[in-house]
Amino acid sequence: MLLLPTGRSSKSKIPVWPFLILSCFGGAYALLPYFVLWRPPPPPVEELELRRWPLNFLESKLTAGISLAAGLAIIIYAGLANGDAWKEFYQYFRESKFIHLTCIDFTLLSTFAPFWVYNDMTTRKWYDKGSWLLSLSPIPFLGPALYLLLRPATIISACFIESNHIRRKIIHRSVSRFLISIVQRRN
Repeated sequence: MLLLPTGRSSKSKIPVWPFLILSCFGGAYALLPYFVLWRPPPPPVEELELRRWPLNFLESKLTAGISLAAGLAIIIYAGLANGDAWKEFYQYFRESKFIHLTCIDFTLLSTFAPFWVYNDMTTRKWYDKGSWLLSLSPIPFLGPALYLLLRPATIISACFIESNHIRRKIIHRSVSRFLISIVQRRN
């Protein structure tokens, strides 16, 4: 949820979405090429962009709350597991390459979390107030989910707001002139 809104880059034209889809199948390994090719800073987010899928879903506090609750549930479930379950997991970890790679992938994704939290904080101009969350971000599930829940809304580009206001004025004037010309033709 942190990668998509702030993963856009003005300096490189590489889209983030193919890497995100590949990461569902290949994990963090599929994201590594994007991390190498990505160039900050991201362009400002436009108001229209925030209203569309997936940003409206990813910016939702409900989504962040569900992520935090799911993270807590997973950690509590793991904490309540008995010793036999942990021994079995350790055996699978040693014997199964898939489980071994999945654990390494999970560790890699957790390691990258502070970078994306910092990038998102910078984009939202919230680093001064939210810097304490940066130290919590490496905690799997909980750190990034807590940040997502507490972060402020995305700042909409002032240039976009101004240009949108100018467009509305132009449209309003054009419609007014059109209506005046119709009234004048009838008279």
